[in-house]
Amino acid sequence: MKAQTPLYYGQYLKTEELLSLQKPESEKLGLEAHDEMLFIVIHQVYELWFRQILHDLGSVLDFFSSSKVDDSRLGTCVARLERINEIQKLLLQQIDVLETMTPMDFLDFRDLLIPASGFQSVQFRRIENLMGLRRDKRLTFGNQSYTARLSEKDRLSIEESEKLTPLFELVQSWLERTPFLNWGGFSFWDEYRQAVDTMLEKDRLLITESKQMSPEFQKQQLDMLERTRGSFQLVLDEKKHDELQASGAWRLSFSATQAALFIFLYRDYPALQGPYRLLQTLIEIDEAWTQWRYRHALMAQRMIGTKIGTGGSSGSDYLQKATESHKVFQDFTKLSTFFIPRAALPKLPQKLADQLSLVYSR
Repeated sequence: MKAQTPLYYGQYLKTEELLSLQKPESEKLGLEAHDEMLFIVIHQVYELWFRQILHDLGSVLDFFSSSKVDDSRLGTCVARLERINEIQKLLLQQIDVLETMTPMDFLDFRDLLIPASGFQSVQFRRIENLMGLRRDKRLTFGNQSYTARLSEKDRLSIEESEKLTPLFELVQSWLERTPFLNWGGFSFWDEYRQAVDTMLEKDRLLITESKQMSPEFQKQQLDMLERTRGSFQLVLDEKKHDELQASGAWRLSFSATQAALFIFLYRDYPALQGPYRLLQTLIEIDEAWTQWRYRHALMAQRMIGTKIGTGGSSGSDYLQKATESHKVFQDFTKLSTFFIPRAALPKLPQKLADQLSLVYSR
């Protein structure tokens, strides 16, 4: 075996090449725009972190692409998603650094960037697509496709990522294969329905027997209780679920919705800790992108006010609207609507409880 040539730090990291990539436009024109260097460094670091996210996300997609997921690797998969979430925290913190640049500092070089824009970040668009953001759910500006302002090469790269099965759909398929929901003669959902009815009946009695509520307020509370009762049909009535799904109010399939709720409700069992951590991390990743978009919107408003962005969008207004419309895993977040107290949870058959508890008999 040939001996490996000793590595030198700068050669391994290509430090010289890396540090030669910051070329301010203002410097080329002989203008004084000190903070353009900061602007370039921040956005180059973003792209480096996006590369790492895509690297980790690719391995997660490979894991869930198998028709039979190897549970022994679920911990590694979750750890990589958790790392993505930690990277997102750094992305958010970088905004604090960028905001040390004042609006007047930005104006020193802003016009030199037109029409370049963060909207043209190919890696970020790939991340959104691979997570599961659908084209029909994207907020558009100027009635144009989100790929309209990309080069031909970048547009093709983005469109290729749209053809791949995203994480949302892969996790949905994985959830649909979850066992335990109907086990032997035990139907969890019959038991759950009874537990929900008992819980809501207690709430009704609290309202009707209250001496502090006015008749008008009491009626409002009872109406709200009935709406709550109706909302539970999403997880109990497949027809009602499908109607909501068809209207766009819900995305997750009926069986995947039930499986995810079961995992959340019984997450204290050791066998469900891995799946619970997975779903919880997807929620955190979704929330982190929302926070990042919102902070970006606030920063854009602070820097340019109501001006048009360098990429031709409506600037902060577009970014603020995208914080809500570009969520992917919000169905998992909304499942808390259907949580019931631990004490009210249906008691699982002992054999099933033993399996979920990882109890083995000799």
